[in-house]
Amino acid sequence: MQNALTFDVEDYFHVHNFETTIDRSEWDSMPSRVVSSTRRILGLLRERQVRATFFVLGWVAERHPQLVQEITADGHELATHGYGHELIYRQSPAEFTEDVERSLRFLKLALGGSEVPIQGYRAPAFSVTRQTLWALRILREHGFRYDSSIFPLVAHDRYGIRNASRFASQVEAGLWEFPVSTVRLAGRNWPVAGGGYFRLFPLWLTRSAIRHINGEGHPAVIYLHSWEFDPNQPAVRGAPALSRFRHYVNLRKTESRLRKLLEEFRFGAFQDVFAHQLGVS
Repeated sequence: MQNALTFDVEDYFHVHNFETTIDRSEWDSMPSRVVSSTRRILGLLRERQVRATFFVLGWVAERHPQLVQEITADGHELATHGYGHELIYRQSPAEFTEDVERSLRFLKLALGGSEVPIQGYRAPAFSVTRQTLWALRILREHGFRYDSSIFPLVAHDRYGIRNASRFASQVEAGLWEFPVSTVRLAGRNWPVAGGGYFRLFPLWLTRSAIRHINGEGHPAVIYLHSWEFDPNQPAVRGAPALSRFRHYVNLRKTESRLRKLLEEFRFGAFQDVFAHQLGVS
């Protein structure tokens, strides 16, 4: 079975773990690492001949348009991560709409106006929650075919919707939800599919989770961030201890762990894995 491999293209200083330490006004003065870290990912996927979906932050596309071009030139699927990495539940519908439209504008500018379709959206920090389900209607109105922002978890300090579907489902007429993977155990869903969980949990657990999900008859959806492939990124001082742990734990293991998964499992972009749902021939 083919599983979905996805990457959120953002810099280390964009993360919400550091928002109390790094102000948005400082972003342009920070040493950017997103190009080099994303190129490491592209090189690995080229080596393994694997296609993936890249959710690119509009802020990144505006400043590094050549990176967007490199992603599509390698045959990967381009999707949007919004523009300013703002949590949806801190935005009004009008502000969210402006953020989405701005992200699309800079992605299309980076591609020189080419007709590469941008069908997918993933919210920063999976911030489509029960309070922000209105965002799905706006995505559909803007022509998106799928979203990957709902994390089917009971409790987290930033995200999660209790009892949300663990697998692909239609959430608006014509709009599919492709949630990142969880495993059902002891009456609740457990995150297993990427980010800090991928770095924190031992690799055998991730492997076992993918096999379990495939055994349920569904593809696993894996997500990682470009900065997770940059163990030498500048250290951010002054952030809370939990935030620093979430960000830095096992950064040096991300690339080697993904290499091993690519050797053992089949992966593709959302357009490949969910071609039937998206009507891709």
